[in-house]
Amino acid sequence: MNPEIQDKPLNRRRFIRLSGLSGAVLALGFSFPATGQEGATLHNLSEDIPAARELNPFILIDASGKITLMLHKPDMGQGTYHAMPAILAEELEVRLDQVVIQPAVAHKKYGDMGVGGSNSVKGSWDTLRKAGAAAREMLTKAAARQWNVPESDLYAREGKIYHKPSGKSLGYGELVEAAGKLPVPKEPKLKDPKDFRLVGKSTQRPDVPLKVDGTAQFGIDVKIPGMLYASIERSPAYHGKVRDFDDAAAKAVPGVKHVLKAERKLNKNVFEGVAVVADNYYAATQGRKALRIIWEDGAAAGVNTSAMYARFRELARTEGHVDKQAGDFDGAYAKAAKKLEAVYELPFAAHAPMEPQNTVAHVQGDTCEIWSPTQVPDWARGELAKYLNIPEDNITLHFTFLGGGFGRRLFFDSILEAAYLSRQLGVPIKSVWSREDDMTAGPFRPGTLSSLRGGLDAAGKVVALQHKVVAPSISFNNFGARDPKHPEDEGAMEGIKDSPYEIPNHKYHNIYAETPLPLGWWRAVYSTTTAFAHECFVDEMAHAAKKDPLQFRLDLIGANTRMKQLYEALREKSGWDKPLPPGWGKGVAAWQFFAGQAGHVVFVSKAAEGGVKIEKIVAVIDCGTALNPDNVKAQVEGATVMALTAALKDEITFEGGKPVQKNFDRYRMLRMDEVPPIEVHLVAGREKPDGVGEPGLPPLAPALGNAIFAATGKRVRKLPFDISRIS
Repeated sequence: MNPEIQDKPLNRRRFIRLSGLSGAVLALGFSFPATGQEGATLHNLSEDIPAARELNPFILIDASGKITLMLHKPDMGQGTYHAMPAILAEELEVRLDQVVIQPAVAHKKYGDMGVGGSNSVKGSWDTLRKAGAAAREMLTKAAARQWNVPESDLYAREGKIYHKPSGKSLGYGELVEAAGKLPVPKEPKLKDPKDFRLVGKSTQRPDVPLKVDGTAQFGIDVKIPGMLYASIERSPAYHGKVRDFDDAAAKAVPGVKHVLKAERKLNKNVFEGVAVVADNYYAATQGRKALRIIWEDGAAAGVNTSAMYARFRELARTEGHVDKQAGDFDGAYAKAAKKLEAVYELPFAAHAPMEPQNTVAHVQGDTCEIWSPTQVPDWARGELAKYLNIPEDNITLHFTFLGGGFGRRLFFDSILEAAYLSRQLGVPIKSVWSREDDMTAGPFRPGTLSSLRGGLDAAGKVVALQHKVVAPSISFNNFGARDPKHPEDEGAMEGIKDSPYEIPNHKYHNIYAETPLPLGWWRAVYSTTTAFAHECFVDEMAHAAKKDPLQFRLDLIGANTRMKQLYEALREKSGWDKPLPPGWGKGVAAWQFFAGQAGHVVFVSKAAEGGVKIEKIVAVIDCGTALNPDNVKAQVEGATVMALTAALKDEITFEGGKPVQKNFDRYRMLRMDEVPPIEVHLVAGREKPDGVGEPGLPPLAPALGNAIFAATGKRVRKLPFDISRIS
């Protein structure tokens, strides 16, 4: 969309002129409170409004019948290009092929534009439904007045208002002038879910044809006139400084225009580098290879993985911060008839999206224009304004399709880095990271260590449970030292402190392990490590009690009916109670956290040639209303494959403060022929949608580990592992 729409007062003439709309227009938009989506107020933007600068169009309909629905959430493969307009279209009573989907330009007036935490649909559901319903009511009222008939005799369908008694109809375009003069209904009547025509139906996503035919624009596709390319050499050890560099050989490479010091700001951390800028990307990379740089070691120079985990194990012997407790764990554990202890180690991980980091930046004086595949366009715009010390209204940020995110693009370091270079040189800069840059520069998912103790009574009932999570802090690492009043990173305890298992005497600790390594949120964040430890240890207790692992979990759940239903669905859909072939084993795990809830049952067998083979995976997700069931299944499949990769392939390790794994040769992805059959089932939940993108990841690894134990008697307590070596 033309940035003028976002940054200047809106009126009817400007909507028509700038949006390519025809004649009269009906335009509805919101004003959002500073706190986010909740409490948004819907406005009619069809007439001149003094406050229009603070508003935005979500629905635009012109006299020709052209319908434009705004997309305010980036699409990184999770389907917002379909989901956001589909919610509007459902209540507006139009098909998606009847509308133009227009990505918004980043602005705080769109509320929360970020995509993370599996919150896009569940966070926008109520707001977008209200907008579509309000437009439908206004169009219906306009038709009722034109025909002088009761509104109850009218209904909307596929861009028209119909009169039930006579069958006559008026297109939306014929009604916009009159509808645009009406007040916005404060509480428009929403459709009954039983009448949904788009929501809940498996439909083709409109972005898929664009991605198949190559017309979808990703960040790495962007080109603008006068643009130069930058490739940046960074310190091999984190926080290293540039002492000196020789650029003579780099400047001798044909096409190289500039060599200069670069700056990469990753929240509170600033990393130095040397950028080679050329008129093509190849020249920039060749010039970079010719650089001679002398580095000063930084704070991370001495970091080694083996020493780090030895320190984690020492920390596990301390009390740390008790995040949640009930009853008397120490007393109950001491009196327990059977006691269990275990330590689980989980590795650091890279995000490794298929599209490496990239940004096009053009800084001119006190203005800036950005094109970037970012997950947080509004946040990035605000931080860019602070970084460049220019007004936020002087920044236009276009978000493109994202070639994967997984949390990596919640960080805007590549945006600030490109803007830094553009400001220094006064020309548009396209910064493109190599695969090695993307893999080694971080931030990384932090590795964790979990130390657990459990106690059972003589009847096999759990009477005591302790879980200590030793982990670096993503929050402290990015935003500053911990507050003495709040010494824990609450994120590290997600899913544990809110566990559905009701254990009378429990004690859950967070133990902070400081590290200078750059850390970031990874898909499903800490739950990707802590769920493995927690759910495998619950399985250990079930086997110690000589009880069925699934029923054992059900017996631990009291008030949380949602998780009870999830486990019952897992039992049914997996055929849990059916006998297995000889040599097979099955394992179960489920997890509930900020993003939602899901579970897996994994079936494995002992392979004739040695090792273990995964025979089948059954996944169940409770996501409330499934906007597009086919897409929900695809996201759970993707999360399952990502979890399998993290469990069976490679970890990120460090030597001398440097990552050892630099590309996909040593940080392998699961290949198509390695993916076992995956069934995904949706269970009925509450009406309002819940998260989808992340819940399908945490339960897979523990379900796999539990299945391996059932088949072989071998307990896996460290990831990743080689499944071919387990016997």
